[in-house]
Amino acid sequence: MPPKNQTQRIDELLGGVTEELLLGNPQQFEDNSIRVERLLLEMVRPDPVQPRRVLPEQLHFAFHSNRLTPTQALKELVQLVQVAARQRGRPFNNVLELLPNPDDESDEDQSVHLSPEEQLLYDLVNLAITIRDDGQVNPLTVVDVSQGVTQQFRIETGERRYWATWLLRDFIAGYNSDGMIPCIIIPIERSSVFRQAKENTARSGLSAIAMARQAALLVLTVHGYEIPSHAVSNDFYRQSLELDLRGKREYTEAVLSAMGGIDKGRFRQYKSLLQLSDEALEIADRHAIDEFRLRPVLQLPYDVQTEMVQQIIQFNLTGRQVQEICERGLREDDNEHTETSSPQVKRFVKSMKAINSNDEEDFVRGLISEEKTATMARARIDTTIEFLMRVKSRLTGE
Repeated sequence: MPPKNQTQRIDELLGGVTEELLLGNPQQFEDNSIRVERLLLEMVRPDPVQPRRVLPEQLHFAFHSNRLTPTQALKELVQLVQVAARQRGRPFNNVLELLPNPDDESDEDQSVHLSPEEQLLYDLVNLAITIRDDGQVNPLTVVDVSQGVTQQFRIETGERRYWATWLLRDFIAGYNSDGMIPCIIIPIERSSVFRQAKENTARSGLSAIAMARQAALLVLTVHGYEIPSHAVSNDFYRQSLELDLRGKREYTEAVLSAMGGIDKGRFRQYKSLLQLSDEALEIADRHAIDEFRLRPVLQLPYDVQTEMVQQIIQFNLTGRQVQEICERGLREDDNEHTETSSPQVKRFVKSMKAINSNDEEDFVRGLISEEKTATMARARIDTTIEFLMRVKSRLTGE
């Protein structure tokens, strides 16, 4: 996707990140174009490019391709969690059963290890109950993307509150919902990927992979890339691997601040995680594996990265252990290639490394001395060239 010249637009985005918006206090807004309203849930949609994934990967893409409604997506999630919970001997029929019972003394041990999907649903149910008991304290921030008479709003911050509200409405008995949700509405020209990033990094639970996507989104924005309005693959974010902030120094401070005030080195470390394979990225994101433990995995070939990430989860490996395993694997791989080479091949490769452009005459004399005639020497050269071309083709294929 070719970058566009959007310097003025980027300046407007940066200028839109005001202290009042970041604090989320609608009473302090002096801009009359920003308003707070209660909107129908059906008119609000999550941002498909949002770096923080709330739904599991398969549900995320199914929902954003309109193959699932919000209720259907949550039903799929609940069923997914029910299967996982049943396998661990913790079956449930109602989502409220996920919460501890304060009157049950046998329910004191809360140190159970939950799968990522179980933890997600548990957190959403907790948030839904908080909304039910205390009301929606923090409105969502949404961008008005209405077209013509069709009103539509895209969530900039607050997607978890959105899903918790749907859960409360459709899955928790006894709650009388009016189908509305309070939102701070921002005109599309005031939308800001920087404000979204600040909201993401200010809240807990942002995985290292989500931080990598966030870094990519900021870099692509300041380089003038168009941000799609549909769900994207990891290849979209990987475009940022060829970009950096050196040519955009005027935005460096804003980008690093939006990432939580990290330095440039840490920023590069997060962004580099996008070099992982798609499957490794998905698993690492689901299990919220930190950047330090993922960094050594980048040294490994694509086909073994997923296996290494699974080992990190299964054995709860430390960063040092991951580094040692990856380095040992690479050494063994190198040794395997070395040990399979015959003595003749080793001598030939060493002689190739030793030859330089001044050895031409010496090489001709040695070749004729060995082959006895110039005709035989030329034939040997032709055979060697053909062999080396096949070797070169193999290397290119790898």
